[in-house]
Amino acid sequence: MGSLPILSVVEQSQVWPPPATVDDTLLPLSFFDFMWIRQPPVHYLFFYEHSVTETHFLETIVPDLKNSLSATLQYFYPFAGNLVVYPTSKKPEISYVQGDSLAVTFAKCNLAFKELTANHPRDCDKFYHLISPLGDAVKTSDYTRIPLFSVQVTFFPNHGISIGMTNHHSLGDANTRFSFMNAWTSIARSGNTDSFLSTGKLPLYDRVVKNPKLDESYLMFVKAETFKEDYQPQILSGPTDIQRATLILTRNVLNQLKKRVSEKLPTLAYVSSFTVACAYIWSCIAKTRNDELQLFGFVIDCRARMDPPIPVAYFGNCLGGCMTIEKTTLLTGKEGFITAAKVLGENLHKTLTDNDGILKDITFYGELFKNGMPTTMIGVAGTPKLKFYDMDFGWGKPKKVETISIDYNGSISMNSCKESNEDLEIGVCLSTNEMAVFVRIFDEALETYL
Repeated sequence: MGSLPILSVVEQSQVWPPPATVDDTLLPLSFFDFMWIRQPPVHYLFFYEHSVTETHFLETIVPDLKNSLSATLQYFYPFAGNLVVYPTSKKPEISYVQGDSLAVTFAKCNLAFKELTANHPRDCDKFYHLISPLGDAVKTSDYTRIPLFSVQVTFFPNHGISIGMTNHHSLGDANTRFSFMNAWTSIARSGNTDSFLSTGKLPLYDRVVKNPKLDESYLMFVKAETFKEDYQPQILSGPTDIQRATLILTRNVLNQLKKRVSEKLPTLAYVSSFTVACAYIWSCIAKTRNDELQLFGFVIDCRARMDPPIPVAYFGNCLGGCMTIEKTTLLTGKEGFITAAKVLGENLHKTLTDNDGILKDITFYGELFKNGMPTTMIGVAGTPKLKFYDMDFGWGKPKKVETISIDYNGSISMNSCKESNEDLEIGVCLSTNEMAVFVRIFDEALETYL
């Protein structure tokens, strides 16, 4: 007898905004968005414990999710739109035309729900069954058009549901995704739009920051003239030799790490839970590698840091960068964690207090590599400031949230924990051999700080 397929698709649908709710619209992009146009898509998974049967899933959950998603799209219409890139100096933009829709896949999975939602190392390729790719690009001599968003809802009979979402990064940053998810879950729970509208959290589509110089600089990064020939959407597929694990740094542990840094570096201007968490993870990963230079970078939400501030409801990307390069030998020594905390804290303080502002010309980042290209480059996906564990479709809070797209580049993810917003949940993706070393180092090194 042959084995059952891991995943069976039960329905493939297209979801539109309600009729006559959104006019044809072109949403201009800016330098905030241009740097993400050639980057891999963002994949994130929400797991919910729910004793769902196939009948209940098909007859109740599927129509409810489609109806609530449709209602949400009238306020977040770019999620049903397309990125349009022109082979000229004309700036890329998001296009929504009446009739545009997004792809939603409903599926059944026989993988172990409990295993997928655990914290210990798990094979990354198991999760790829639960995310959907973006639709195919349309390429003409005048433009390249790329779908921006897709959804896959998967049920695990009698165990739970996962909701996997994929978006092109030019659609928006984590803040924009959080706003969309807040709206969708609110409408799904209540069955109407009243509760969402009462919050007054409608997205702001005005391009409130205009900087032609930065537009020109970052548009060069897009290389629009060859985009049609170059663009090949990256897709995660197995089998692979990488694993993902979830590490928890509790408030008590974070305070101990901050205390150790403050004792060693009493004049360091920036010592936060975020920076010490990044420093600790970076120093542990460094000990799994045998290379010369390592880069650690993260993005900074610019909304509150502009003059004047940009409203929180701003739709799109609104991120600045902060990157640090250090020799691996300094990160792996006895004071590797302190070194990592020092360079991260100093660089973040410099970035936030720079007289020229937080926004940099693209050539600024090129200067970072004048002494060599690091072989290890780690980024941070997500932010603990956004409470993604509050996303409730009516089945309770998620059992687990996973950022699958860190698999593309070996970055880490960071979120506040379900149990306590003061604890940090960190996702790490490493090769199988590196993961075994990393987990051992993480546990052993932590004991020395407690």
